[in-house]
Amino acid sequence: MATELLFRDDAYLVETPATVVGVTPEGGVVLDRSVFYATAGGQPGDTGWLVGADGTEAAITGAVWSADKQDIVHLLAPDAVRPAPGDTLVARLDWAPRYNRMRMHTALHLLSVALPYPVTGGSIGEQESRLDFDIPDAGLDKDAITARVNELIASDAAVTESWITDAELDANPGLVKTLSVKPPRGSGRVRLVRIGEIDLQPCGGTHVRRLGEIGPVVVSKIEKKGQQNRRVRLALA
Repeated sequence: MATELLFRDDAYLVETPATVVGVTPEGGVVLDRSVFYATAGGQPGDTGWLVGADGTEAAITGAVWSADKQDIVHLLAPDAVRPAPGDTLVARLDWAPRYNRMRMHTALHLLSVALPYPVTGGSIGEQESRLDFDIPDAGLDKDAITARVNELIASDAAVTESWITDAELDANPGLVKTLSVKPPRGSGRVRLVRIGEIDLQPCGGTHVRRLGEIGPVVVSKIEKKGQQNRRVRLALA
């Protein structure tokens, strides 16, 4: 049975009781349910702790998908004591970096609205993130883009999720803005993230509930990465 992805339904869950269902040959721990986001779509995997029934804490240094994309593998520090299959424990996030990534990930959706061009890449950090755009013409104005994104944030629109089938996504290819990162498929359905009347696109990442949580941002740098490729860096102000 695949890992139950609790963060998909509630990105604000900080911890959950869980049962160990397996340990990989490399020492990674697979749980029956998890609040940990696994590295994907330019968003790093979460860090945190596995807390045993006796209170012993094992540091989680990251989370990745299993080879078959069915389970989340929780990576432990080399010196951590590995739990055994069947053990019950609490999986607890390091919340501060996760929450900042939620703010930044949502802000990048707004950047893709301010710059309505095909997205060719991206990376989400805790204080600064980036999107790469396929833009035929240069002349981007940092201050103008900053003002537009902050204007959208000030609307404090709600961020909600819904699901469509793979077939419905195929019938609406315009929903997909990213050329390099494809929407998560395989389960027969695709998660959509809606920001009020501002934006709608497939995304498997974690986001804040309202835009006001992002706070002010600034376009920190615009780089030319190719004839038509512009890298726009966005930072929490």
